[in-house]
Amino acid sequence: MDRHIASEENLIWVVDEIKSSLKLVNAALISPQDFRLSHFQDLLEIYQLIQKKQGQLTMMEIEGILEELRDMKKNN
Repeated sequence: MDRHIASEENLIWVVDEIKSSLKLVNAALISPQDFRLSHFQDLLEIYQLIQKKQGQLTMMEIEGILEELRDMKKNN
């Protein structure tokens, strides 16, 4: 399956991958259901950034990513 195509299944996958890569204490704060499919490309870019850095993100980078995710949530 091509993970670069916007679909509900890929949205769930990319959000779950972001959560596991960030190793959050409270991963329940981020749920795939919180995001619209229209944000898929942005989420995919965040995932690719995390993969490029091989999970070696600074605290400032993690905070920046979490802020971006907060801004993308459906209820905002």
